[in-house]
Amino acid sequence: MINEIVSFANNVLWGEYQVLIYILVLAGVWFSLRLRFIQLRHFAYMFKVMKGSTQGDKSGISSYQALCTGLSARVGTGNLAGVAMAISLGGSGAVFWMWVIALLGMATGFAESILGQLYKVRDDHKEYRGGPAYYIRAGLNKPWLAVLFALCLFLGYGISFSAMQANTITDALNHTFDISSVYSGAVITFIAGIIVMGGLRSIARFAELIVPFMSLAFILAAVAVTLINIQQVPAVLMDIFNSAFGLTEAGAGALGAAIKNGIQRGLYSNEAGAGSVPHAAAGATPVPNHPVAQGYVQMLGVFIDTMVLCSCTAIVILLAQGNIGSEMEGIRITQNAMTHHMGMSGDMFVAIIITLFSFTSVVANYAYAESNLHLFKLDNIYGRTVYTLLYLSMVYWGANASLKEVWNMADMALGLMTVVNISALMLLTPTIVNLTRDYQVKLKATNKPEFKLADVKIQGKTEDGVWS
Repeated sequence: MINEIVSFANNVLWGEYQVLIYILVLAGVWFSLRLRFIQLRHFAYMFKVMKGSTQGDKSGISSYQALCTGLSARVGTGNLAGVAMAISLGGSGAVFWMWVIALLGMATGFAESILGQLYKVRDDHKEYRGGPAYYIRAGLNKPWLAVLFALCLFLGYGISFSAMQANTITDALNHTFDISSVYSGAVITFIAGIIVMGGLRSIARFAELIVPFMSLAFILAAVAVTLINIQQVPAVLMDIFNSAFGLTEAGAGALGAAIKNGIQRGLYSNEAGAGSVPHAAAGATPVPNHPVAQGYVQMLGVFIDTMVLCSCTAIVILLAQGNIGSEMEGIRITQNAMTHHMGMSGDMFVAIIITLFSFTSVVANYAYAESNLHLFKLDNIYGRTVYTLLYLSMVYWGANASLKEVWNMADMALGLMTVVNISALMLLTPTIVNLTRDYQVKLKATNKPEFKLADVKIQGKTEDGVWS
């Protein structure tokens, strides 16, 4: 029965009706137009706003920690196994459509992150909490919709996503080092438990240490592979563009598969519009002290995730096509591609990288779902204990489950979250536009915008005392 429900939902969201594809593309175009293509106009400013981003206060984490936390959730299975799946199912053209959805998604990610900052609250421990459920409740005054999103989030990030990431880790370790998933799953669960017990700050500190290291290591490896095979690169790029528009021998029949799989796996990787990253954005103390500053930070996160890291995976795989076999799925495609380029050390390198990529996602996913306990008045020792035990149980279950079961449930949860979140973002567009305009006007006037609630017309209301 459960499998039938999941299959039906995914058919509506991703399959025959492709509801999510239309919603995401329309949202990306909508916010790109309403924000006057801010992802292009202010591309350089995304990097500039990170100046001073290591500063924070006792109520939250720094903007740099928020970026790393957001990246730790974004950068995971989708960057390695997801890209491989997109190429195997949609051809090389899927890479182009991943780029498109990322470019559009940068505007959507900007919009949702500034709302996460604006409508954040302080919990009983004086720590910031926020995310779509909070801006739906406070901005739209629709508590039932906020509860619906929170439930979808628990199903996704609290249950299936971490299970799926653990599944990929154990599969990679078993393939490379012949380590039983029973043992590796137990170790993953134990270490994750130690980290998440410290809450968002502990997870953010872990992320800021691991994320830069693992990302740089993978980028350097991909650059090395590209330079070694530099003569093949023009042909690979040409194949990506030809396949993206159905100009290859496979023709138009492959076009739909390229678009569908590129957008689906692009969303799964960068999460723009899904409503996950606003939780990290809400926890930050931004510099400058304005909600829009976090929009730029998390827009940069989308760029790094898909335009940089996913592209690295794609080029490694496509430069090895024809030499990696045909009866593989998920992470093993990437492993075999790297083995082709680097020998057995390539296989081990990918196994280590995917372990780091996926494990950081496992712990960041916990923080996203846990932040919504405040909505249900469960952010106490009993509520957190029950949630933590459920979360760790699902991590261990996922480590030993079949890949298909885990991916299907993750796809459904992500799709449901995205439908609710995009609907809320559309309704809150006036607030998004007003906040952005206020920031840009003050940026030109003072070069250091400071947010004052009285200066901006917003929908609903923020919690007293969070913004003066």
